[in-house]
Amino acid sequence: MSTLKKPDLSDPALRAKLAKGMGHNYYGEPAWPNDLLYVFPVVIFGTIGLCTGLAIMDPTMIGEPADPFATPLEILPEWYLYPVFQILRILPNKLLGIACMAGVPLGLMLVPFIESVNKFQNPFRRPVATAIFLFGTVVTIWLGIGATFPIDISLTLGLF
Repeated sequence: MSTLKKPDLSDPALRAKLAKGMGHNYYGEPAWPNDLLYVFPVVIFGTIGLCTGLAIMDPTMIGEPADPFATPLEILPEWYLYPVFQILRILPNKLLGIACMAGVPLGLMLVPFIESVNKFQNPFRRPVATAIFLFGTVVTIWLGIGATFPIDISLTLGLF
């Protein structure tokens, strides 16, 4: 497939946009029919074929049945709920813990509105958003690891 419209690099307006990192959508291959008709089906059918092949060649074995009468000493949620479980464990007021848990999806819903302020897509040109993302990631991992420790060392992870 050939490119439909080649960029005119002698145009000063386009050169200025390219210098700022914008203008990439003025030229290039169109999505139809190149990607949507030829590439996507190959990827989709390839993924389905690989998953089917793995399911046939190495099926998941059924383990021991669960014993409803044997309760473990410490019940832990699934791994993806560790951070909010840890928030509930370390906060003394349970209402505050539930409010913090409700703040997680509310904060995630605010991200598109905060991100639309900056016109750049490059994370290095958005230092505040990148810093908030990295801080949130570190805190989430810290809380998730702490949920697996006993309550007395769960916040410090036994390091301090």
